Amino acid sequence: MTRTLAEWLTYQETTNVHEIELGLDRVRNVWEAMGSPRPAPLVITVGGTNGKGSTVALLEGMLRAAGYRTGCYTSPHLVHYNERIRIDGVDAADADLVASFERIESARGTIAQTYFEFGTLAAIDLMARAGVDVAILEVGLGGRLDAVNIIDADAVVITTIDLDHQAWLGNDRDSIGREKAGIARAGQPTVVGELAPPEGLLAALRDAGAHIELAGSSYWWDVPASGPAVGTWRWLHSDGTTLDLPRPALAAPVQFANASAAIAALHALRARLHVPAAAVAEALAQVRVDGRLQRVGERPLTLVDVGHNPQAARALAEWLDAQPGDGQVLAVYGALGDKDVAGVVMALGSRVDRWFLAGLDGDTPRGLRAEALGEVFDTALPEAMRQAYPDVASAWQAAREAAGEGDTILLFGSFFVASAALTTRV
Repeated sequence: MTRTLAEWLTYQETTNVHEIELGLDRVRNVWEAMGSPRPAPLVITVGGTNGKGSTVALLEGMLRAAGYRTGCYTSPHLVHYNERIRIDGVDAADADLVASFERIESARGTIAQTYFEFGTLAAIDLMARAGVDVAILEVGLGGRLDAVNIIDADAVVITTIDLDHQAWLGNDRDSIGREKAGIARAGQPTVVGELAPPEGLLAALRDAGAHIELAGSSYWWDVPASGPAVGTWRWLHSDGTTLDLPRPALAAPVQFANASAAIAALHALRARLHVPAAAVAEALAQVRVDGRLQRVGERPLTLVDVGHNPQAARALAEWLDAQPGDGQVLAVYGALGDKDVAGVVMALGSRVDRWFLAGLDGDTPRGLRAEALGEVFDTALPEAMRQAYPDVASAWQAAREAAGEGDTILLFGSFFVASAALTTRV
């Protein structure tokens, strides 16, 4: 019997009793049974806590502008599963995904696979069959034991390290950094995109024998705050390379770091890739990523962001601080049970004038009820104005009714919030 894509995805949730089960043996065995396909002659793997999706999209845009055919694998998706795999800028078709899942099922025999492992193998399979020039693979969780790590990368980008997924990765930045360093390979370039990375990450990279390209040391960037060059910025490398570039279309200030890390990775691969400055500039001016300060409404300005941990919240705070005007900020916020809700709300603090707390318990078993979010506020930010709602749609409707035309509505806290926002109209 031929399954539809929806039926395959439902089935995959039953093939392993654990939603998340880190380890490479199962997925490597199935990959080898499929013939050990390499997704592309050149592979760039992107890991880290925040900024991975933006960095993947920037790499994809720069490479495609330079004439290369790309394959991209990212997760999770916002609306459609097909978003997870892109071939030359186009989401994978249902039929192609179904055919790949059938091949995986045939190869796996009795070997259990998680939902994510099925998707990772499908990405590798479809990219290999499409004959792309460069594969860009985003790590799902951690690094060392993530399914993506069955593929040896020619270059690695590690964007940032912060507290997230502590149950699997460790309770401090050093421990998490060591796990994420596991995607690096001896003798290959690893771009560290954070200006103050944890020593645990750097030590693990040195132990692995990786060639470290470190932000602020190997390369850096300069963004004029005023003057005639305010609309541009400069990327510089310790070898003397300098690029004068347009500001990224991606809105948040943190995108300069993501763009710089992407450029550093391509610069490290310059013996095998030719990506001229004009291609970098073209991509910076055009690349946008759904769910990253994505505008979905004007007057009031309405933005959707997938930020879900304190580091992402600090980036949102930095963006809010840079905005002109004196309108209020109204936040529609929902979260999963394993997230640092207190850290998120404290990072934004008084920048948010009113909170509309959205329950996610109807979207996923991991989702928090709005009342549980409110209990965190009682301790972390007791003075905050807040109201609980059963779901994103009702919280957004209330925020919309409360907002003036000069205000800003920010929907954030989870991919589930972003997905609901992008599929709901109020």
